[in-house]
Amino acid sequence: MKKPQIIIPAILIVILSCAAFVQASSSFRVGAGKVDITPVQLPKNNEGILDHIYARAIVIDNGITSAALVSVDTGMIGEQVWKIVSQRIEKELGIPAQNLIMNPTHTHSAFGGSADQVFNAIKTAREKLQPARIGYGTGVSYINVNRNIIDRKTNKWWEGANYDGPSDKTVAVIKFETTEGEPIAVYYNYACHAVVTGNTDMLSGDYPGATSRYIEDSFDDRIVALFSTGAQGDQNPIYFQQTFDLRDIRIRDYAKRGQDISNAMPPGGQGLNKQDPTVRKLLDQQKQMILSMGQFLGEEVKRVMRETNRSSADGRIFGAQKMVGFPGRDREGQGRAGVEATYTDGPDVQLRLSLLIIDDIAIGGCNAEIFNMIAQRFKRESPVGRSIFVSMANGIGNSGYIPNDAAFGYQTFEVLSSRCKPGYAESAIVNGILDLISEARQKNN
Repeated sequence: MKKPQIIIPAILIVILSCAAFVQASSSFRVGAGKVDITPVQLPKNNEGILDHIYARAIVIDNGITSAALVSVDTGMIGEQVWKIVSQRIEKELGIPAQNLIMNPTHTHSAFGGSADQVFNAIKTAREKLQPARIGYGTGVSYINVNRNIIDRKTNKWWEGANYDGPSDKTVAVIKFETTEGEPIAVYYNYACHAVVTGNTDMLSGDYPGATSRYIEDSFDDRIVALFSTGAQGDQNPIYFQQTFDLRDIRIRDYAKRGQDISNAMPPGGQGLNKQDPTVRKLLDQQKQMILSMGQFLGEEVKRVMRETNRSSADGRIFGAQKMVGFPGRDREGQGRAGVEATYTDGPDVQLRLSLLIIDDIAIGGCNAEIFNMIAQRFKRESPVGRSIFVSMANGIGNSGYIPNDAAFGYQTFEVLSSRCKPGYAESAIVNGILDLISEARQKNN
């Protein structure tokens, strides 16, 4: 009778030891890093630094594998930078390349962010790994608006605030904190172009940079705040009057020289007399606007963080990437909007799709500028309730803008310039990422 009493406790000890081992091997550790990437030397046409720009990174480890979330204050992250960074983190830091989600903030007022700088931000984050909890929540912000409208004067497609157009107001937030509840980092996702300060010709992180700085300052810089670019292909800041006014001034200035730019868009502030008091006032208002938008968006991120009470101290990490292709086209002729276009067959469009699952959060991405309805469809059809879509993730495809299927009837500059033939891109992206989620679930079973 005594034998069973000895054996049963022994078995229980073994079972509990195994359970503890499994638990320990899947416990989260998180670190965050931030590197100033403000160029020392600016181009000749740049008129100074409005605010500093950064590469920010969060590294998540669960004892089995690790992943990295990266955001860079720049317009685009090229294929070469993505390739170098993804290879280096795998070789030198042990972070699998398929477990990387790296996006630009897409500010139209910044450039740069070398592979070394981005890698150093990730390396810094990895060096700061500590036991952590991860929570998820969503909020709303109304600083974006659909930007494709029919102009009332010309009855042609143009750019403006389309309040009735599709526009996802969701702010998705992933909060990272220590097991004692101290903040480590926050990853927030929102769909809106960062184009407020483009006419200033000054280096700036635009409103995403202002938002991240506001959040970080609110926590006395004990936190790193990463902006994740949502599907903003057809989304602009809702408060954009200064840009419209400056555009009209430029059109008039160019017309005096005998050049019609009413259906074109010269880069930056070219053609603006910045000594003109009206121009100076409008440019100063743009500088103020990014601070206002940053504070409003930052406040919503902080509210979601405060009200996110359910968090996980352990869970799985899964990453996957794949290429998809479909027929492409090349446009004949020019014109920014409202001009019917003709096309010839072009090289196939090649896109990189990405998926990163952290606990029960699915982050899907595509390396192009995506119309909002595509991301909304992905989130609606995703079997993972907590799903985020990241635009321009992991390099640059050869597609140009990617409209949703129904938008190919618009004669907007995004649709006219798109290299995608109608009827292919939306399903290729949505179904492609859903397939990656299905594969992840099969591997997890």
